[in-house]
Amino acid sequence: MKRSKLHHRLQRKRRIRSRVSGSAARPRLTVFRSLQQVTVQVIDDEAGRTLVAASTREAKARPTVEGAKKLGTLIAKKAKEAKITSIVFDRNAYAYHGIVKALADAAREGGLMF
Repeated sequence: MKRSKLHHRLQRKRRIRSRVSGSAARPRLTVFRSLQQVTVQVIDDEAGRTLVAASTREAKARPTVEGAKKLGTLIAKKAKEAKITSIVFDRNAYAYHGIVKALADAAREGGLMF
């Protein structure tokens, strides 16, 4: 039986999530890409709740590299307001390239450490 792209992506996601976990001291910044938007969340896995969230729609941007840069600065600003400075980055089975890399670099420039 041939496996689908989604199946392989979910396998990569499970493999990454087995190694990456957020805590109250260092929450997890996770990325989700779709064709319509890019969404990011800062999650405390121990408490099981989202601390900060943002999307390209909220940033008034498109799901491109330029939009990811805007989103990265927005999430860094929101995290700083919530007194979060250090995070763990979860690329969520996406290659660390293009949109995901631009978002991570912009978040670092915005003041987040990971």
